[in-house]
Amino acid sequence: MRTIGLIALMVLGSANAGFAHELEPHTNGAVWTFDPWIVVPLLLTAGPYGIGSMVLRQRTRSGSQFHPWRNFAFVAGWLTLVGALVSPLHWLGEHLFTFHMIEHEILMAISAPLLVLAAPIGIWLWSLPRRYRFTVGRFLRRPVLVGCWQWLRTGRNATLVHGIAIWAWHAPVLFDAAVTNIMLHRLQHLSFLMTAIVFWWAVLRNNNAGLAAWHLFVTMLHTSVLGALMALAPRVLYQAQTATAADWGLTPLEDQQLAGIIMWVPAGTIYAGAALALLTIWIRQSGAAGRQRDAFSAS
Repeated sequence: MRTIGLIALMVLGSANAGFAHELEPHTNGAVWTFDPWIVVPLLLTAGPYGIGSMVLRQRTRSGSQFHPWRNFAFVAGWLTLVGALVSPLHWLGEHLFTFHMIEHEILMAISAPLLVLAAPIGIWLWSLPRRYRFTVGRFLRRPVLVGCWQWLRTGRNATLVHGIAIWAWHAPVLFDAAVTNIMLHRLQHLSFLMTAIVFWWAVLRNNNAGLAAWHLFVTMLHTSVLGALMALAPRVLYQAQTATAADWGLTPLEDQQLAGIIMWVPAGTIYAGAALALLTIWIRQSGAAGRQRDAFSAS
């Protein structure tokens, strides 16, 4: 308990230091952001994943249940989170709307699907001692948690919740507030990432590939509309976010337009590509099912 208390005091102390640093003007160029509220969770997900992977590989015969591609997906997803939240990209995002939008799209359209493909929860559990592993497993199977997850993971609900998070946080008043308030900024990133994970889980783990493709298409459509509204707006909507655009050779309106185009085109392309891939899978599955029915009828 003393050790836990000491660690908690260290984290809180470094968090206050990070908060104070965030309020200071940045004058030395792009820097890495070592915010403990970001770095500590990243370390607490990477460490147990590495331990769990080694334990699982040792306990299974010849690694029969060990899937290297899942490790690759987790590492790639984790590194993109570091790139978005810790690397100089995060610092640039505080000064230019364009880079802030790139940061958000990495979280929602790249990191989230990679982490879903990795399915790390089981491996995290294997990093725990046997007694704690079963305790956590029983807790995760509690009816309330299972019921909430079952509601969230349906394609319709996941698409709706993720869409609400995107549109709500991009309301100019709330977005500018997140830029100037570090706690809101953290909450914004957390809600983007978590709702995106739920959304991609509902899409990639859906047995009906055609329905999953539809939800991707809907998300592509409404995010493209939001991006177009930003890009085509005749005036600046995000005053605080674009306040320092002139320091980078852009007008505030140009910064906003570039950010809107990034949401509109590159991010929309990712959703469209995933939708087309799932649509192809659905067509192949439908064709195979049709051939099986024809063969059964002929026999």
